[in-house]
Parts: sequence; C-alpha cells; structure tokens
Amino acid sequence: MSRRLASVNGWTISAVLIIILLFLPNVSIVSGIFSQASDNWAHIKEYMLFNYIKTSLTLVLFTAVFTIGIGLSLAWLIAQYDFPLRNFMKWALILPLSIPPFIGAYTYHGIINYTGVIQKTLRNQFDITPNPAFFDIMNIPGAVFIYTLFLYPYVYMITRIYLSHQSASLIESARTLGKGPWEIFFKIVLPISRVSIIGGVSLVILEVLNDYGVVKYFGIQTFSTAIFQTWFGLGDLDSSIKLAASLMGIVIFILIIERLLRGGKQYSYATTKVRPLPLVKLRGKAARFATAYTLFIFSIAFLIPIIQLIDWVILTFGKVPMAEVLTYTKNSVTVAGLSAALIIVFSLLVGNFSRIVHHRLAKVLPKLTILGYSIPGAVIAVAVVTTFIALDKFLAPVYQFFGVDSVLVLSVSLFMLISAYVIRFFAIGYNSIESGFDKIGTDFRDASRMLGATSMRTFFKVDVPMMKGAIISGFTLVFVDILKEIPLTLILRPFNYDTLATKAFQYASDERIMEASQASLLIVGVSTIAIFVFHKLLREEPK
Repeated sequence: MSRRLASVNGWTISAVLIIILLFLPNVSIVSGIFSQASDNWAHIKEYMLFNYIKTSLTLVLFTAVFTIGIGLSLAWLIAQYDFPLRNFMKWALILPLSIPPFIGAYTYHGIINYTGVIQKTLRNQFDITPNPAFFDIMNIPGAVFIYTLFLYPYVYMITRIYLSHQSASLIESARTLGKGPWEIFFKIVLPISRVSIIGGVSLVILEVLNDYGVVKYFGIQTFSTAIFQTWFGLGDLDSSIKLAASLMGIVIFILIIERLLRGGKQYSYATTKVRPLPLVKLRGKAARFATAYTLFIFSIAFLIPIIQLIDWVILTFGKVPMAEVLTYTKNSVTVAGLSAALIIVFSLLVGNFSRIVHHRLAKVLPKLTILGYSIPGAVIAVAVVTTFIALDKFLAPVYQFFGVDSVLVLSVSLFMLISAYVIRFFAIGYNSIESGFDKIGTDFRDASRMLGATSMRTFFKVDVPMMKGAIISGFTLVFVDILKEIPLTLILRPFNYDTLATKAFQYASDERIMEASQASLLIVGVSTIAIFVFHKLLREEPK
C-alpha cells in the first residue's frame, strides 16, 4: 500500500508541477489589466479599440457562418450518400487544413492580382482588361474567403464522424413519415449535429482570432496586428498586455457562449442496438451534382493553390540558396519535433495522473492546461515574455555567479519559444492521449500491478505500448500545427532564427511571393503527408 501511495504521489507531484508551469504564464496577462495605463493605451482605448473589436468580430461571424455552410453540407453528403469519387473526397476534403491561411492568402492574391494568371489570360487571350478593383481580395471579405476555404475542414471532420455514427432509425423513421431530403436535413440532421457543429466552428473562431499572417498581409487591423504594432512599433509592452487581456476577454466570452449553445437539448440513443447510417446511392443528376460540388470545393481550397505554388517553385528554382532552405527546414523540424515530443511526454504524465488518482482535482486540474489552445498565440507570446523576463531578473545573481554578464538569458533563448509552443498546443496532444487512456481503461494496469510490477514498469511495459496509436496521432497533429505557427514564432524566436513559416511570411511581406513558394510547399507537403497518415491511422468509419 505504501509503495502504491508513493507511486501515486510521484505522479501527482510531476503532473501538478506541469499543470502549474503551463497555466502560470497566463496569470501575467490578468495581472497586466491592473497595471498603470500609459498615454498609448489611453489613445488606443479611445480611438482604436472599438475598431479592433468590430473588425475581429466581423471576421469571426462571417467565417463561422460560411464554414458551417460548407463543412456541414460536405459532411452530410459524405456521411449519407454514395457517389463517384466519394471514397477519395472523404479524406481529400481534409487536405485544405494542411495549407496555413497566410499561405493561401498570398497564393490567391498572386493568382488574381494584375500580374496573376487570371488577369493575364483575360488580357492576352481574350483582349479583356477588367477593373482591378473587382479582383481585390486584400480586404475583410477577402480575408473571410481565405479563412473559410482553409478552415472549413474543422467543421467537416467533426460533423462527418458524428453523422456517420448516427442511428439509421432516425432518418428511416422520418422517411416513413413522408419527409423529403430537405426536411430531414433541416429538422433532424441539423438539430442532432448541433454539438459537433459548435465544436468544429469554435475551433475555426479560435484560429481566426489567433491569425496574424492573413490580416497583416491584407492590411486589416485586428487584435493580433495591434499587439505586434504596440509592442514592436511603439515599444510599449504594458499596452500590449492590456490589448492581450482584452482579446482574452473576448475569447472567454465566446467560450461561454459556446457552452450555452451546447447546453439545453441533448440527443442520445434510446437503445444499445444502434445501426449506423447506410449510404444512399445517388444516380443521374444528383450524383453528378454531388461529385461536382465536392470536387469544386477541393479544387479551390487545395488543388489550385498547390498548382500555383508548384509553378512558382519551378520559376524561382535556384534563386533561394539551397543551404538557406535546408537551414530553416532544419530549424522547423527541430523546434516542432522537440516541442511535440515534450507535449506528448507531459500529456502522458498528466493523463496518467488523471486516470489513476481518484480525486476531483485530478479530473479538474488537467482541464486548466487545455486553456492555452483557446488563447491566441500573440497573447501567449506576451504572457511568456513577461514571465521569462521576470524569471531572468530573479536568476540574475545566479548568472553573475557563473560569470554571465547579460541579465537576459532564458528570455532570448530557444527554450522560451519551445515553452510557448508547449503552452499553446498542449491541448491537442493531451486530448489525443486522454482519448487513448479512455480506450485502454485500467484493467490491464490493475492486472500488472496485482502480478507485482511497479507502477513505473507497468506504465512503460503495458500502458505505453497500448497507447501507440494515440501517441503517434497526438505527435503528428501537434507537429503539423507548430510547423504552421506564425505569431508565436515571429515574437519569440531567437535572433536570426528562421523557420519555414516565418521565412515564407517574410518573403510574402516583402512582395517576393514567388520566393516564398519553396518554404510554403514544404509546409504543405509535410502537413499533407501527416494528415494522410493520421487519417489512415485513425479511421473511424467503414468505407
């Protein structure tokens, strides 16, 4: 009994320390609300804050509406009907998620601007000189278009899996009562899918609020761009913290609204004998329409941008030194790999603590760690910087003792960037690990402990091998998300330390969008492979 208690205490101590370290930096943002306001903050509050709120909420609202429309319609088609190319489209419609929105933004701008392929073709082949204003997407509607194309897979994935596992009796009963396809969709499918739709669109909203690349490239003023400008343009960290706190308040408000929308009506099975939804074979015009619609979305959200990127890579091959490409590729793989590995290790420790310690706090405390994903990267960057600067000041005597002249050591190191990645993306790894622990249960662990194995030996010899799928999928998802991250990397990277994402963003910002294609294509290529592997690894529905 004492050995078991010591083991539990060991898991408890390590897990609680991890939870505190992940949650602590965000406290600095809350404390920043009460700091003394500067003249810059007074000016921002009076003349600019309302515009930031208005613009951010406009982007969020319209993107949410369009992603729900596209994501839900695609999910229903794939889950309910059989038509040509369905098996390919089932996973191909996820691929736009491999293209970071900022890459999609500068790619589409390059396609439709004055020197792009569309206007050049109209001028050269058809002798038509269109009004350039008609093709201008560097505005709020253009940003909504970009966000919708490359973020709808969040709604599509979650809703499709949910609908594929719905009981066939619901739909069949409606058909027996004489309901048509549209009535079934709006009166049955839409209500029962509400939780999954809200879950997917909440991820879309958080990604829009987190984004810096698209709004910076399009010249749109949001909280993310304001934090950058106030911090680096005005050198006012205190006002940046207040902006970050304001954005955090909006995020918390949105999460509360999400919880309220999830509440109320709930739908569950009345019997354990649930027959999955059978596919309905489409024929004729209906089949052609379904294929054309899914192919159209896939083309504009993935195929066309990829073709354009490949064309630019061919045109600029050799202009960007290969040594430079290899350097920032190595940097990206290094920080993404280290961060993803740390997140998985921490997730295993916290998840196992939550599983074996039978106390309410063991269930509640891990939930605090997933708040990082709901907080935009620019906010986390501010929190991490203020925390590390305070830590450096505290450790200054230690630095002097070892002969280090600089006061800032940790706050200018790669360690700070990796720490921020862990805080920001811990939720993704933890959700995967938590699902894995739920699937394996505790029976095998209990049997191992009864046979005399220690808790540590049981963990490595029994639990970890059974968690292989969850570990690989969690690592893959975290790795891909870190590979695409912009705000955190731009703010916290050490001097002259570039990644694929920052290099592509810098080239695009300097109007060298063709040179940005190499780094962009590498990001998309790695992400596409990871998404394909993830799809094959975690297939949850029959073909």
